[in-house]
Amino acid sequence: MRSIKLQAGRPQLTRDIRRVERDILRMGALVEQSFRLGHQALFDRNLSAAEELFVLDKKIDRFYRQIESDCTTIVALEAPVAQDLRCLSAFMQLVRDLERIGDYAKDLAEVAIKIFPYPPHSSFPEIASMSRYAQAMLATSLKALADMDAVCGQQIKILDNEVDTAYERLYQTLAYQRDIEGVIEPILLLVLTIRFLERMADHATNIGQRVAYIITGHRA
Repeated sequence: MRSIKLQAGRPQLTRDIRRVERDILRMGALVEQSFRLGHQALFDRNLSAAEELFVLDKKIDRFYRQIESDCTTIVALEAPVAQDLRCLSAFMQLVRDLERIGDYAKDLAEVAIKIFPYPPHSSFPEIASMSRYAQAMLATSLKALADMDAVCGQQIKILDNEVDTAYERLYQTLAYQRDIEGVIEPILLLVLTIRFLERMADHATNIGQRVAYIITGHRA
């Protein structure tokens, strides 16, 4: 893990920021795991993965509350300025993005439970591919954070275009499907699924851009 370049002369503040950074990466690892479990629950029809995810989500929420509280305390008690303040501000926004990805992963698990009684839809393979792409974006954004790589963080926005394109294509397929036999619940659930995945990719993009902001001071 490459360290953020912080202001010199304030060792306690530096230690506190490093600790928060490590906790964010731990939280990120849990969010990655929750995304994988949501994928398994839905596309592998593995409902035990859904149950595991619901437990994991509580751990993610605890990390989120702790990190947000730690950042607020550091700002209030140590009055950071310049780079340090920018870093902490970005961290508070970044963990919110991670928390939202975790929430959407839980939503995927809830869809998996509801859609389980129905046969797999013909769009399943393409939606699964969209999910894998969004997971790769999350992994890339966390790598950008771990390495403090501004270029990697900014490039995620380009990758997001692929997910947006898949979303539009799948939405057209699902929303305008004709001659549906039986209930339409599976179609509605899949429309929700692609929306969840599109938002997860957006939050992964946000993380990468916040990393770039920490390093450069410029917002995308």
